[in-house]
Amino acid sequence: MRATLRRGARPTAPVPPARPSARPPARRPARAAPLWQDRDVAPHTPPSESLVRLARAHGVAPEFQEFGGGQRAVPASTLVAVLGALGVDASTPERVEVALRHAEDAPWRRVLPPVVVVRQSQGTTVPVHVAHGDPVRAWLELDAAEGHGRRAAGAEPRRVDLEQADVYVDPRTVDGREIGRATFVVPPDLPLGWHLLRTAGPSGEAASPLAVTPDRLELPAALDERRAWGLMVQLYSVRSSRSWGAGDLRDLADLAWLAGREAGAQFVLVNPLHAAEPVPPLTPSPYLPTTRRFVNPLYLRVEDVDEAAYLSSADRALVEWSAEQALALDTDDGPIDRDVVWAAKKAALDVVFAVPRSAARQSAFDDFRRREGRGLEDFALWCALVERHGPGPWPAELRDPAAPGALRARTELADRVEFFCWLQWLADQQLATVQRTAHEAGMGLGVMHDLAVGVHPAGADVWALGPVLARGASVGAPPDMYNQQGQDWSQPPWHPAELERVAYRPYRDMLRTVLRHAGAVRIDHIIGLFRLWWIPQGNSPADAAYVRYDHDAMIGILALEAHRAGAVVIGEDLGNVEPWVRDYLSDRGVLGTSILWFEKDGEGRPLPPEDYRRLALASVTTHDLPPTAGYLADEHVALRERLGLLTEPVEQVRRAARAEREAMLAALAERGMLGDDPSEREVVEALHRYVLRTPSVLVGVSLADAVGERRAQNQPGTDQEYPNWRVPLADGSGRPVLLDDLFRTARFRSLAAVLGEA
Repeated sequence: MRATLRRGARPTAPVPPARPSARPPARRPARAAPLWQDRDVAPHTPPSESLVRLARAHGVAPEFQEFGGGQRAVPASTLVAVLGALGVDASTPERVEVALRHAEDAPWRRVLPPVVVVRQSQGTTVPVHVAHGDPVRAWLELDAAEGHGRRAAGAEPRRVDLEQADVYVDPRTVDGREIGRATFVVPPDLPLGWHLLRTAGPSGEAASPLAVTPDRLELPAALDERRAWGLMVQLYSVRSSRSWGAGDLRDLADLAWLAGREAGAQFVLVNPLHAAEPVPPLTPSPYLPTTRRFVNPLYLRVEDVDEAAYLSSADRALVEWSAEQALALDTDDGPIDRDVVWAAKKAALDVVFAVPRSAARQSAFDDFRRREGRGLEDFALWCALVERHGPGPWPAELRDPAAPGALRARTELADRVEFFCWLQWLADQQLATVQRTAHEAGMGLGVMHDLAVGVHPAGADVWALGPVLARGASVGAPPDMYNQQGQDWSQPPWHPAELERVAYRPYRDMLRTVLRHAGAVRIDHIIGLFRLWWIPQGNSPADAAYVRYDHDAMIGILALEAHRAGAVVIGEDLGNVEPWVRDYLSDRGVLGTSILWFEKDGEGRPLPPEDYRRLALASVTTHDLPPTAGYLADEHVALRERLGLLTEPVEQVRRAARAEREAMLAALAERGMLGDDPSEREVVEALHRYVLRTPSVLVGVSLADAVGERRAQNQPGTDQEYPNWRVPLADGSGRPVLLDDLFRTARFRSLAAVLGEA
């Protein structure tokens, strides 16, 4: 998750502050001056009624709930700045009035909405705007917005004529023209998918995509009958004797096979595999990628590329030399060095890339490029440009994919563009192998991917997606009891109006890539599909506001793409999430998240297991806490004290942590799960038995807990002070545990036996 563990909802002991951006400060774009400083709005001035109306018209909330419980009004200067980031000039009262009129007129300037998203059983009505008095017809072409191979070549899409509702709406004069509104009824029970809404009349023709989404994602039959447990892993940390210094997709396939065959696991939840930079330095945090649509080739297993078998002896020597440097890192107990790993792999992959592909392999690669289209080509071009020019800033002629220099580079760097497209093709193939292996091992779900909240402000998505990502603001969190200054995660937010204008295409493309080889997906900070805390450039995280999204559309499209992929969706819904949001997600079939340490009853005691939610992924811990052995030993307190992160006296924090631990141990003892003077291993296993007593349909088990690891993968609130996302899997004494030996360790086998009781 992206914020502090304040989304843990009910912690009584202090928990770590926010996850850092984990990006060197020099890489972040410089902040501009606060937007209100360029306008005639002083800070802390209450907003006018018109400014509040304008903010609401654009989804900007003029107030928010403070962590203390009260409502806090957003000052006028902040509303002006957030509106500015949305492209709305509210700098003077006169411009506010102009912007209000424009907002009211905007729907009337369009014949159809940019996109319509509807639940299958409900249907909807659609406004159609034409010259007042003109007749108009409307119809649907089913499955015409995207073919997906469902219709035979040359076949006409099935047509459904729409009836006009008997609804009168007064005409409106817009830009000197009198515009009328006709209302058409989209019937319920249409086929799921993306259809095309069309209109025709004297005013001309128009078309918009219309998505029919599932009312609810149903659980797979096997999961509905019996709970499933699985391992939660940080893949880069799980190394084998054949890894190149970091866990890779072959390691993931082997882990899935062994976990399914030997331990009965039904899934493996893996950290986000999104792409990082194509050249060092690589960002360690998997939660701050350059793009969420494509995969980090760091995870490729070079030897599994078909063409590697056809290397000449000289080229094979080059690959083996690259491997030799990286293989030596597999047993190193120090921080994982992605830069060294990627330098070795990239050098080897460059050699393998030069091997001619067979006719069939070339055809498959060509098909992949055609299927992924412009998005893949733009990402590959960005990688080639970074390789040539560095991370930026770049001149104006390279500012976006359509800039003159970028257009020339498509030809000049065609070979490197092909190389980076090829890496994505290899990743797609190896991910397919992972999921196939998981199923063959008996896993019902297989791989559960993790979708990060956003992307880096200087990454590929920001360069390629244009105004769909807002440039004048970043995402964060408001002040809370754990971070009274608020948080800035440095990630640019989706621009809600621009995302709607392009019919959510980048969002859909991203989801399809993540879901293509997945049995489930975890959505980090799923409240971000409802609202995000926008921090205007130059403002502090405390001087910001929530911007709302069309959650029916965002969740509906997610449900449609998950339905198509046959995947389960889990939302990370911890912390300050309104109860209606959890009810809404449950109604749509999206599972929630329950962490044992955060689940409390009304008195602040550990929540009884029978009171947990059924539709949830429950676990003892999460990647933003130390493994359970470390948590029991107050490692989270000691580390934060050592790093100077505590905001309260250390003894007070220790007392609170001790009280939390003792309350949990008492709850275990009351249920007969723990005897007198238990060992660390016995406590860890008892905590997992407690979670197994819950009705939750999914139970996640940290692989770190299965080997006795004590070190956290991430210490929120730090950047360079702690080796975030670089800690190799190790036992309680810090000795690396390789995948080769993992399933033979006594600690893993003992915990697996407990999980087999489920």
